[in-house]
Amino acid sequence: MKETGMVPVFYNSDIEVSKKVVKACYEGGVRAFEFTNRGDFAHEVFRDLVKYATKECPEMIMGIGSIVDAPTAALYIQMGANFIVGPLFNPEVAKVANRRLIPYAPGCGSVTEVGFAQEAGCDICKVFPGDVLGTGFVKGLKAPMPWSNLMVTGGVKPEEANLKSWFDAGVTCVGMGSNLFPADMIKVGDWAGISKLCSDTLAIIQKIKK
Repeated sequence: MKETGMVPVFYNSDIEVSKKVVKACYEGGVRAFEFTNRGDFAHEVFRDLVKYATKECPEMIMGIGSIVDAPTAALYIQMGANFIVGPLFNPEVAKVANRRLIPYAPGCGSVTEVGFAQEAGCDICKVFPGDVLGTGFVKGLKAPMPWSNLMVTGGVKPEEANLKSWFDAGVTCVGMGSNLFPADMIKVGDWAGISKLCSDTLAIIQKIKK
């Protein structure tokens, strides 16, 4: 996450579509991918996706998002999740993740929540929802707590001005969903287009970070 500066966030109930998206991201330079626990039997799609990525995208680190409770976290760890992301902070999820030495990035919307999450062993905290909290929140938090590693999700676009505002504020990385996977591109299967979107976005981030 620190190296590339971006984590794609994606969900689709169709395993074949999900495989194509993971492969497209991988070819575009992505090395950490967050599949979200959004629909019925999402864990079955994820299980098959992890098996596919192990063979076809050996350097890809597969994580699971939208996790709000410990039993669900445990289920996905058994399915091969290498990191866990949530829209909120649940100390019970931190316990399950820590026991298996798996990173947990909880969603935090206040300085106090970030503090409690760090206390529970969370190395990266997700600023969520980013479009509501804004860059000012990140900048304000980093002033008294400069050691904080923050990933922002929500309101992030694959555009230089938007990305620059977040990285200048002090984020470690960004999570990006629908803006990285336009519905029309998914519909027609423009996997090369998605690979290009990923590689272009990663290039912008590297340029900004320098």
